[in-house]
Amino acid sequence: MISTAVIILNWNGRQHLEQFLPSVVRHTPHGVRIIVADNGSTDDSVDFLRHTYPDIEIICLNHNYGFAKGYNLALEQVEAECFVLLNSDIEVTEGWLEPLVATITNSHNVGAVAPKLRSYGYRDKFEYAGAAGGYIDILGYPFCRGRILSTVESDNGQYDDKREVFWASGAAFCCRAELFRRLGGFDADFFAHMEEIDLCWRMQLAGYKVMIEPRSVVYHLGGGTLPNDSPRKLYLNYRNNLMMLFKCAPTWQRCLVAVARPMADALSALIYLVKGERELAIAVWQAYKEFILRHKELNAKRKAVRSGVKQESRTIYRGSIVVRYALGQKIFGQLFR
Repeated sequence: MISTAVIILNWNGRQHLEQFLPSVVRHTPHGVRIIVADNGSTDDSVDFLRHTYPDIEIICLNHNYGFAKGYNLALEQVEAECFVLLNSDIEVTEGWLEPLVATITNSHNVGAVAPKLRSYGYRDKFEYAGAAGGYIDILGYPFCRGRILSTVESDNGQYDDKREVFWASGAAFCCRAELFRRLGGFDADFFAHMEEIDLCWRMQLAGYKVMIEPRSVVYHLGGGTLPNDSPRKLYLNYRNNLMMLFKCAPTWQRCLVAVARPMADALSALIYLVKGERELAIAVWQAYKEFILRHKELNAKRKAVRSGVKQESRTIYRGSIVVRYALGQKIFGQLFR
């Protein structure tokens, strides 16, 4: 096995570390470094680690830099050929790591690979944020093999084939360390949410593949930092998605997005208002406001990203997942027969 480090980013997650870290220690092969990068926690996470797991390495950051910059800063201090980023609320299973690292080792053009994510609370179901591999549609809306919008499938082995996908979930993200560094890591301006999709897109533009390896299975609790109905989470998802599309999409797709997305997102905000969820509607508008204010710096980022394109992504779904869902096609297998 090539030199590998498992890095868990923690922020005030003492309870998660106590609950989930034992599985990581138990099922991670000897010789693989396990590192907890603490993102300026104010609870007793670090003291707990030092007393309970003295052999685990700790990187202490002086502030909560968010998922993107927090990982960037931590990984600057880690020497390894393969990085495995793991949320603190992930339970791993026996043999989870070897297939991931083997995929990186045996395929020179694979930049990142993810395990199959199941739900920790509903263990026969896929987990919302990753399932059996992620995709985006032509307008940038993400979905997964096993999860389309709010519909999550049970895992009956229907997606157990190893294949190329568009994105690998940041909850359990294995990548080539040299490529991560060469591409500048995650976009720190994202803070949290969508940063792994953005990085996977940039990997593909640089000529690398993103894979799903279903022989590796982990369970994800999810919602550990921000609940699903959080206006802050909705704001980050909308803003970061728009920034990602602006940076990475080819010109024809970017023009389509510029016309269709504002109409679709305005409709979403209106629906939130009608339902009495005013804070969520405001979050959508705030995301657009921030996106417009960042136009100048996004132009510079786009120029940097697009100037080095070796190939366009082959895994973008050339249709609208929202329209297909509205027509009743809510299962991944109905889209790709």
